[in-house]
Amino acid sequence: MQSVTPRKFADFSLAAASEAVEEFRAQPGALINALHKLQDTFGYVDEAAMTMLGKLFNLSRAEVHGVTSFYHDFRRTPPGRYTIKVCQAEACQAMGSEALTDSIKEALGCDFHETSKDGLFTLEPVYCLGNCACSPNIMVDEQVFARVSSDTFKKLSASLASNAAEVK
Repeated sequence: MQSVTPRKFADFSLAAASEAVEEFRAQPGALINALHKLQDTFGYVDEAAMTMLGKLFNLSRAEVHGVTSFYHDFRRTPPGRYTIKVCQAEACQAMGSEALTDSIKEALGCDFHETSKDGLFTLEPVYCLGNCACSPNIMVDEQVFARVSSDTFKKLSASLASNAAEVK
């Protein structure tokens, strides 16, 4: 089984967030780019960044919040050590992704857009990983896993948990 190293994010601070998005100051309409930069840096968009982004782009805090809540890819809370995306597209559904999704939710004890109680896994839906011939698929951080069954997911998640404990 392939190994995935847990992704490390910087600890959030308003100073670090301001520095991360400074490159977008002179770019009109770059709010989405700044939000992506914050999420890539910290793993999520902290509430404290809303006012700072509003000032940077001459927007209200409500407008910034509206963008982050409209686009489901923006997280408002820190993610788990691993982000698991389960394909929900038709090809994967035809090959059993609905049952796989139910099994994964049960194994992790969380639903989509939530993080497991142990803080290891954040679960997200995705609507095509471009690997339809090998359905059903999941993605762990940036790595795609094909032909995933409930049993292979249990083995994978146990391996990931073990790896995360070693990497701490």
